[in-house]
Amino acid sequence: MSRTRTALLAAMALVAGATGTAFAAIPGDVGAAAVPCTVDYKVQNQWSTGFTASVTVTNNGAAKSSWAVKWSYAGNQKVTSGWNAKVTQSGADVTAANESYNGTLATGGSATFGFQGSYSGTNAIPATFTLDGVTCNVDSGGPTDPPDPTDPPPTGNRVDNPYSGAKVYVNPEWSAKAAAEPGGSRIANQPTGVWLDRTAAINGVNGGMGLRDHLDEALRQKGSGELVVQLVIYNLPGRDCAALASNGELGPTEIDKYKTQYIDPIKAILADPKYASLRIVTTVEIDSLPNLVTNVSPRPTATPNCDVMKANGNYVKGVGYALNKLGDVPNVYNYVDAGHHGWLGWDDNFGASAEMFKQAATAEGATVADVHGFIANTANYSALKEDHFSVDQTVAGKSVRESKWVSWNRYVDELSYAQALRQKLVSLGFDSKIGMLIDTSRNGWGGTARPTGPGATTSVDTYVDGGRYDRRFNTGNWCNQKGAGLGERPKASPEPGIDAYVWMKPPGESDGASKAIDNDEGKGFDRMCDPTYTGNPRNDNNMSGALPDAPISGHWFSAQFQELMKNAYPPLS
Repeated sequence: MSRTRTALLAAMALVAGATGTAFAAIPGDVGAAAVPCTVDYKVQNQWSTGFTASVTVTNNGAAKSSWAVKWSYAGNQKVTSGWNAKVTQSGADVTAANESYNGTLATGGSATFGFQGSYSGTNAIPATFTLDGVTCNVDSGGPTDPPDPTDPPPTGNRVDNPYSGAKVYVNPEWSAKAAAEPGGSRIANQPTGVWLDRTAAINGVNGGMGLRDHLDEALRQKGSGELVVQLVIYNLPGRDCAALASNGELGPTEIDKYKTQYIDPIKAILADPKYASLRIVTTVEIDSLPNLVTNVSPRPTATPNCDVMKANGNYVKGVGYALNKLGDVPNVYNYVDAGHHGWLGWDDNFGASAEMFKQAATAEGATVADVHGFIANTANYSALKEDHFSVDQTVAGKSVRESKWVSWNRYVDELSYAQALRQKLVSLGFDSKIGMLIDTSRNGWGGTARPTGPGATTSVDTYVDGGRYDRRFNTGNWCNQKGAGLGERPKASPEPGIDAYVWMKPPGESDGASKAIDNDEGKGFDRMCDPTYTGNPRNDNNMSGALPDAPISGHWFSAQFQELMKNAYPPLS
């Protein structure tokens, strides 16, 4: 993604009006009439046959309840999809009209919309724009424009897959804990995510490494080759509204603190030219946006906290702001959390969640061009690929979808879900080159309980239950699962549409405490982490399946680490 620089062309626009003729003034000419409108047209991302662009129109005239921006292309550009406006094209002429939710344009107010297009040859910026028939001055990224002092120097275009041909950063703090465990040296050199789960983590907690420390160490590990650093951006206001174990430090309304005290400092560090040679992958706000689909009224799984976060919009605003700011850094690759198949794979969740991702990706100045991809199964346990059954099978007169385990889901594993979701997101206007990540840190399900073939065909339930790798009581179980194992080792480009298998959740770090533990991290006690809990509607009232004696989320849990190694698949040597 590249950003054009901004400049206001000095040419004056002639505007015909009912009471005579008015001239748009050059800014700073206080004796002249005000500029009626300005347009900022930016090509955000460009490749050999296509591009995405963001357009911001500012109205300096009378307030409007609806609007339409028009321009014409000199070349062969064709608009293929748009967002935050109804974008249509006839020949070379393009019209972008407001949507129902953004028609109001106050005096001095702005509206931003975007689109994806195709081209061949050159992709010149249009010379003239109108707002409701009035010619605007154009903020077109001209050559006289000074660079934005907050932006890092350009380092070239992002690569299609940041993991391709690159090593991935090994967090020395996690590595030391893993190596200290019996048998842990077998995996202590694996790359894992660095979690920035509170503001203090930016500078380091309790003498530990801060963000700059990790990036400096990444430069050392990089050497002369390419290296990916994986960061988890995880501190939204009202975080994790459907659970208590990973609640955060910010209250539901503290969106300004999130922006100015959390995201802005992270961006400032990532934008330091010292780190321009690193490929920085961000996993943006796990578990947030899916909650606004599945855990809000009138769903039976609704929680009051999630209703609050949907009503105040701060999840959408926060994710949009993070994507916008971090996406400005040329060597940052944003991947948005996309839940997992056992959460969003049902018909009434799948499409609605994709639409929610699009809404957040076009909020707070962000565009779909700020999203490099999505990540599935972050910190979860859903099996990568179920080999012994599929949704298109029928057993004992019933579809596999009717089994208690599948429960009418369209997907039975993460690979099929991630690939299908990618296609859905592209259809909604995301770049056709977006890639998916799958967190395989704890979804191996190996060991002696791993089935070697399908179950008995006595009934659809015996068939599925006897053959499934995922041994949880229910796919809604998420906390410190008994019997789980390390999954596929981190790997680039393992399957079509998949940028990498990653260990974004560091194995051995707890999901949450199995009983209430006082702490200063804002993390509560969630009964889903209690091994005696008999469940709720979100897991169909099954037992929690959690391991006992767990510490609070993010803290080292030796028993879990040993369980993951014992049940690793592929097995550890």
